[in-house]
Parts: sequence; structure tokens; C-alpha cells
Amino acid sequence: MRKIQVIPATQEFTSNSQSPSLNRKRRVAGYARVSTDSDEQFTSYAAQVDYYTNMIKARADWEFVGIYTDEGISGTSTARREGFRNMVADALDGKIDLIVTKSVSRFARNTVDSLTTIRQLKEKKVEVFFEKESIWTFDSKGELLITIMSSIAQEESRSISENTKWGIRKRFADGKLLLPYSSFLGYEKGPDGTIVINEEEAKLVRYIYALFLQGKAVGSIVRILNKEGHLTPTGKKKWYHRVIESILTNEKYKGDALLQKKFTPDFLSKRLVKNKGEVSQYYVKESHDAIIEPDVFDLVQRELAYRKKYMLGACPDHPFSGRIRCGDCQNNYGRKIWHSNDKYRKELWQCNGKYKVKDKICTTPTITDKEVKELFLKALNMLLANKDELFKEFNLIKNQALDNIPLKQKIDELQQERVVLAKKLEGITRRNASVAPDQDIITSEFDKIQQRYIKVTEQVSALETRIKDQKHRALKTERFLKSLSDQESMIAEYSDELWFSLLDHMTIYAKDDIRFTFKNGGEIRVGK
Repeated sequence: MRKIQVIPATQEFTSNSQSPSLNRKRRVAGYARVSTDSDEQFTSYAAQVDYYTNMIKARADWEFVGIYTDEGISGTSTARREGFRNMVADALDGKIDLIVTKSVSRFARNTVDSLTTIRQLKEKKVEVFFEKESIWTFDSKGELLITIMSSIAQEESRSISENTKWGIRKRFADGKLLLPYSSFLGYEKGPDGTIVINEEEAKLVRYIYALFLQGKAVGSIVRILNKEGHLTPTGKKKWYHRVIESILTNEKYKGDALLQKKFTPDFLSKRLVKNKGEVSQYYVKESHDAIIEPDVFDLVQRELAYRKKYMLGACPDHPFSGRIRCGDCQNNYGRKIWHSNDKYRKELWQCNGKYKVKDKICTTPTITDKEVKELFLKALNMLLANKDELFKEFNLIKNQALDNIPLKQKIDELQQERVVLAKKLEGITRRNASVAPDQDIITSEFDKIQQRYIKVTEQVSALETRIKDQKHRALKTERFLKSLSDQESMIAEYSDELWFSLLDHMTIYAKDDIRFTFKNGGEIRVGK
């Protein structure tokens, strides 16, 4: 027969932590958190810290370790809560025996985070007491109750998040715009809550746009602003590429606003992601006063696209970079240095694709900085000789650009046809769902209408692009002639300002065939 011997326990165990079984005092820490920075919440935060400090110190069997805190931090994730993470780390290192906090929702509104942390602490014999729910995690029912309460807290967070999102999207749908004024250059909040221009800051915005249209690369603009000591939108002294790029591409500077560029897909992580069509966006025209004229803003966008296409990988700080093209293979010319370490050192420009194709070497010649400048002046003076003709040409171009009424009428006709076609497609879909027609016939009918709908949409897009191109050409020519009108006589000296303001690009075909294409679209051929 088996014999069973009882080995008595050497320590008393109790799940009621208010009657500790340890002979020594329990080392106790408090945890306090509020999720916003408002004055009301700050009072709550201060009250929590004061309350738990006094509560722990009042217990003769407890030793006060300290209060760990997080201010203005959401409880949906523990990842960004430094005070919480420090407390858990100290507890796992054996510095804390008991953590006291107000409620499960103060600890974490994420069920997974809450349970994971509590289990880690239990493994190290660290208990947590939730005062509001009167839950001790060493209690046998503790984990079940925490699971329930954490789930409720998580659902509450989800509900709050959804209500907040609805409010934001409703405001967007109504065209209401809010700006982060503390980090947005050029605008400030007016006395009635409207967006008003801060003229002092607006001068800097216009200066940045002017530098860019003068041909300065983004990196050059960064260096200029840093050297001159201008402050960034957030009041810092150092500028970066991304800040300049953001200013140059933000439609709010032309008085429009694209709303909901980013959104939060997960209420637990609260991570903002770029909106790529997952949720609706709203474009509000003329929502506030413009700092940059819309035409000038559009011109900058086209210049950005030009540089991205033709200057990728080029040296952005050199005025010729991305502006000299090979007439043979259409590649850009790049800056080369021959004999860099001896007395025969020579700097020149050569086709970047000259030796890319083994059996087809470009025949276009190299060219020096001096030759580029001399040829540009030659072409420019030829242009100045026909200045009167250029002004006549501009008036014709401008009239054509402004006379887009026939194009707009055609767009209206196509839009009306598109509405009719959409209704027909919707009718076919509804009929197919309610009855059982011959699928071959209905598919053929649907495809025919859909193809027409696509074609009409493409025609509308092409006409809209044509109107934009006409306006763009007129604007470029107007700016070109404005720069040209300041030149009253023949030009004897090259300047980067003339190069950037008048020239679009130069193309080298041969020594005696070098063509300069100016920003009015005109082309002048010269030779070495």
C-alpha cells in the first residue's frame, strides 16, 4: 500500500495582499497617468500623485519606493509610456513588490498589453492592486476580472476614437480647416478663429519660392537660409531638405486645402499613415487667403517635376546641371574633371550616356563652362534683337490661353454624357441583380457602355490638361518677357540669374549645332 507523507509549508500564503505574509515591509510604488495636457486633467494628475504618495506612506507594512507617472499620454499602448516602462523594468529587476494604481483603464486600455505585463510581473512575484475595481492580481479571480475590465476599457477607447474620427471627418466634409500654427510658416490664428496671413513669416515663404524659381536647388536654399539665420517653422535654427520641399509643395500656400492627407487606421497604435485612397479626401478651393499666387504655385510644381525628370542624380548646385542635353541619345550632360591631379586639369561637360551602349558611342562633343556661357550670351543677344516680335507673339499666346471657353463647353458636354453613361451602367447592374437575363448579352451591353465611359473620361482629362498647359505656357512666357524687358541693350556678361530666368535647356547636336530652348518655347541655334 502507498504511503503519503505531508511536508508542511514553511511560509504562509494568502491571496489577500492587505495582510502580507512577508516579515519584511513590501516595497510599494504608485502609478499615475492622464491622457491629455488640459488644465482639468493636470489637476487630476497632481491629485493622483499626491493621493498615492500619502496612501503608501501611511501604511506601516509598506515601504514607499516612488510614484511613476505619464502625463498627456494615451493608455491604448504601453510603447510610448516612458514612466510605465521604467516602472515595469524596476519591478522585474526586483526593486518593487507591489504596484498601486487607480484603475485598470489607468494601467492600460489594451487588453493584450495589460495581461502580458501582469503575467510578467507575477512571474517575478510582483503584485498589482487596482483600487477602483478592488482587484489584486495574486487573487485567483484577478486575471479573469482584469480581462473583463481591460476589454471594457479597450472598447471604450475604440468608441472614443470612432467618435473623434467622425467629428474630424465631418469637419473635413464641411470644408473646415485647422492648421498647426506652431509649426506652419506664414499663417496664424485670427481673433475670430479664422486663418490669417502672418506677413513677417509670409515674406520668408515668398523668398523661398523666389529662390527656387531663380534656379536654386533645394540644398542651396537650405544653405542660404541657414547662413542668413532664418528660423524654421518650428522656431529652430537649422533647416533641412524635407522642410523646404514641404513648403514648396503645400497647396495651402496658394489658398487651397487638401484635407485628410493622413489618417489613423488603428485606434490602439494611433499611428498616422499616408492616405492612399483608403478614406475620403476633400479639396477646398480658396479656403483662405493665399501667400503664393496660384499660377506661381503651379509653375513651381511643374519646375519640381522637371527637375525630378531631368536632374535626378545630377549635381544640383551647379546652374548648368540638368539643363544641358545630348541631341544624340537625349541623356543629360554631366560635369567631368580631366587630369584632376596634374597641371593639365580641365573641367568640362560630357554626355552621361556617351559610353553606355558599347557599339553606339555618342558623337556629341564636350563643352566647357566658358563655352556654355559664351554661346548662351550669343543666343540671348540674338533673342533680344527680336524683342518686339516676342511681345507680339506673347499677346497672341496669352489670348489663346485665356480663350478656353470652347474647351470648357466641350468638357461640360462630356461631363453630362458621363453622367448618363454612369446611370446606364447602374441600371444594367440593378437589372442583372433582380432578373436572370442572358449573361452574354448583358455583359456585351455593359462592356460597350463602360468602354465609352472610359473614353469620355480620358477626353475630359486631356482637355483639362490642355487648358492647364495653355495657362502654364502663358505664365512662363509672361515671366520670361518680364525678365527680358529689363534688358535694354545687348548683354556683355553672363549671370546665373539670366540663365535661370530665361533658359529652359540647351541641346548639343554637334559643334556647329547647339540649340537654346527658352522658357517662351522659342529655340535659337548657334555654333562654336
